[in-house]
Amino acid sequence: MELILVRHGQPAWSDPHGRGRNDPDLTELGHQQARRAARRLADAEDLPGLGDIDRLYASPAVRAQQTAAPIADALDLPIITLDWLWEVRNPPAWEGSPSEQIEAAFREMQDRPRERWWEGHPGGEHFGEFHQRIRHGLYGTLAELGITPSGERGLWDVEPTEPDLDRIVMVAHGGTNGAIIANLLQVEPEPWEWLRFRNGHAAFSVLATVAVAGHHIWALDQVGDATHLAVRDRSV
Repeated sequence: MELILVRHGQPAWSDPHGRGRNDPDLTELGHQQARRAARRLADAEDLPGLGDIDRLYASPAVRAQQTAAPIADALDLPIITLDWLWEVRNPPAWEGSPSEQIEAAFREMQDRPRERWWEGHPGGEHFGEFHQRIRHGLYGTLAELGITPSGERGLWDVEPTEPDLDRIVMVAHGGTNGAIIANLLQVEPEPWEWLRFRNGHAAFSVLATVAVAGHHIWALDQVGDATHLAVRDRSV
């Protein structure tokens, strides 16, 4: 089983008046990045030995849905929306606030000690709760596909619920994708997963199950691969 994590394209975090948006649309560059990602995934289906992409999941965020749309068209797949894929939730008060205030909040967080990072932004989602949400959702979705923990640390049983279920795509966010990678690799969570497993806009991270010790492990094949984008079109 191969899991392809795609981060959304570049979002327009502020409106034309410089006010923050918690659920933004993609920029024009973001739409271009999404189309490039779709083209690469369509080309990947033709690679021998890997099999077709069988599922397309996406966060309900507008930026993820707009990134998933051209992928769905290219692969002729429906978008299955999963609420748990949403990024760490911003404070509701940020909607419509001056962008300068939001940028200042991120600068303030950058210098916090680790124990205070877990608190997140005032009024936003606690990073510990975010990790629990991602873990619960990830394990539930994988179980529906027939992929379950074996009971031994880091080992999984893979018994697909459908024949020829080979590859799935999840379109989500930097923090979400980082938390998924951390969970599947069984590494201790951190409140800055989008920094630890860096992936730019519309970049791919790929994991695959590998048979080991009578079960399977998740192997990390790629992180933040953006080779389908021209260098000038890459963004973080």
